[in-house]
Amino acid sequence: MSNLFSPIMMGGVELPNRVLMAPLTRNRAQSDGTPKDMAQIYYAQRASAGMILTEATQVCAMGKGYLDTPGIYTDDHVTGWKKITDAVHAQGGRIYMQLWHVGRISHVSLLPEGRKPLAPSAVRADQQTFTANGFEDCSEPEVMSVEQIRETIEHFRHGAEMAKKAGFDGVEVHAANGYLLDQFLKDGVNKRDDDYGGTPEKRMRIVSEIIDAVATVWPRDRIGVRVSPYGNFNDMSDSDPEAHFTPVYKMLSDKKLAYLHVVEQFPGSETDDATMQSLKRLGDLYDGFIISNGGYTPEKASQAVALGHCHAVTFGRDFIATPDLPERIRTGVALNEPDPDTFYGGGEEGYIDYPFMDEIKAA
Repeated sequence: MSNLFSPIMMGGVELPNRVLMAPLTRNRAQSDGTPKDMAQIYYAQRASAGMILTEATQVCAMGKGYLDTPGIYTDDHVTGWKKITDAVHAQGGRIYMQLWHVGRISHVSLLPEGRKPLAPSAVRADQQTFTANGFEDCSEPEVMSVEQIRETIEHFRHGAEMAKKAGFDGVEVHAANGYLLDQFLKDGVNKRDDDYGGTPEKRMRIVSEIIDAVATVWPRDRIGVRVSPYGNFNDMSDSDPEAHFTPVYKMLSDKKLAYLHVVEQFPGSETDDATMQSLKRLGDLYDGFIISNGGYTPEKASQAVALGHCHAVTFGRDFIATPDLPERIRTGVALNEPDPDTFYGGGEEGYIDYPFMDEIKAA
């Protein structure tokens, strides 16, 4: 698996290895969206990743969909995140912020003045979200006007600007996993017949315009995008993802971005061949740096990189439980076992108390 540990240029940043930390919602921010101090320890512990992608971070108050997720639209948010980027950089790490808007995956209790969640169309999600009262059904959405779409594009631009002030190395636009931009991309939710719906090119327009807005703040080689073409998480569907995402990949190729981060539909050993075929097809369509995500083992990650199907792989649960994951993979030392009961919400337990390899040996 030595190929996971060769440095590589990703846009304007050199990565020391191909073992990247996936964006992982942990629901541990303050109620106003400012990261807590313990997040400095959490991210710094994982600075040996080739790159850290932060947990999804809402770009505006209307972009919030879960209790205690962080934001990046106030000065307090910037101050909180700056402590984190400083801590990661002090350990020699690289860290990108994932910019997020949940769209219809929200509840009126989480939004300003009890407003309805925003969505491209009046298609309510058959899904629950996490509120102060526990899990509740997602609320009926409000169909976004063109003016609200323009406001949202500006929110992403502003979030990118605030991320730059907070000291990040770059940003990732979250267009995956059933959140707002994925809702626009897929015809199972986007029923619009205006300039933002009706054809693949129109459905992807908001993503293109957000990238261009973010590119007024960041060089394009410091911007990535995450997509999940086959994903059905958060009650998503599309009638023909292969056909509908082909123009998306071309558009993203033409933008000359730092990378494309793809959530694969086929995690697990029983469908490894399908995953590799999907990645091969993507490589034929997208000209640029590809990051893959999808329940990889280190062995399968190494295989995907060796075959040239992707340049790097993001790991999620393994990075939650094993802060020194790259070194564990490199040396063949067993990984820590993750505790799903502490994934979301809570305090330091299951967050910053997983042991490093040296601590286990010393014990």
